[in-house]
Amino acid sequence: MLNDPVSMNELETNLFLESIFIKYGYDFRNYAKASLRRRIQNLLNKTGLEYVGELIPLVLYKPDFIDNIINEFSITVSEMFRVPEFFVSLKEKVFTYLDTYPQIKIWHAGCATGEEVYSLAIMLKEEGLLHKCTIFATDINNVAISKAKSAIYSAKNIQKYTRNYQLAKGKNSFADYYHSDYSSAILKHDLQKNITFAHHNLVTDGVFGEMHLILCRNVLIYFDRKLQNKVLNLFQESLHNRGFLALGSKETILFSDISETFDVIDNKYKVYRKDSSK
Repeated sequence: MLNDPVSMNELETNLFLESIFIKYGYDFRNYAKASLRRRIQNLLNKTGLEYVGELIPLVLYKPDFIDNIINEFSITVSEMFRVPEFFVSLKEKVFTYLDTYPQIKIWHAGCATGEEVYSLAIMLKEEGLLHKCTIFATDINNVAISKAKSAIYSAKNIQKYTRNYQLAKGKNSFADYYHSDYSSAILKHDLQKNITFAHHNLVTDGVFGEMHLILCRNVLIYFDRKLQNKVLNLFQESLHNRGFLALGSKETILFSDISETFDVIDNKYKVYRKDSSK
């Protein structure tokens, strides 16, 4: 019944999300409901509005407002060598296989502000692989991509990043990979030259070449089961046969449409390998 407050809020939310999709092509309709509610409420608080329906005219008639929505709905939390043990797993269980290819194509989907992409580049460099890698780092958030391209991060995080690097069994001093400028740490250019940053929407955009490794960590947890399946199929189609897929620690391909066509390489750190013969 439309007079019921819960039903009215759900109707307004559906119309709001539909207006975003129709007007701009960003599809948030299958994001996890609890996450959506929090993010929409944050948007209401920031705009000083009370009802979700009041956001719809801003979508339709204020073109700049879509940037506010993208910034609120996309996930930009990241850090260098987040979950260091994951990078150890990559080095020990994936890099040896990547080394057998003359050229290596890697897609880091949902790269946020770039810290984990550069962490990967450091690991590849130390293992003598970076020179033959092309890394595509993509995100839905253009502001985050610009931050990632700059390769400039707050110096206050360096102590934590250094500790993470050491736990990831880095071979050198983390200080070798950046130089300080007042309150910032600027990563060195040789880490950037093999990385291409680009806008890509996992929900609506298509296959991304034949990759040897795809990383998408802590993005799927914000999608419902239907959308998770859609994105996982996109990854499967984008992977070279015997290519690797790495997800976040709370994510899995189990119970998905693609689960039967992958081998589990590391169940704890969610690393899988495609096997088209299955």
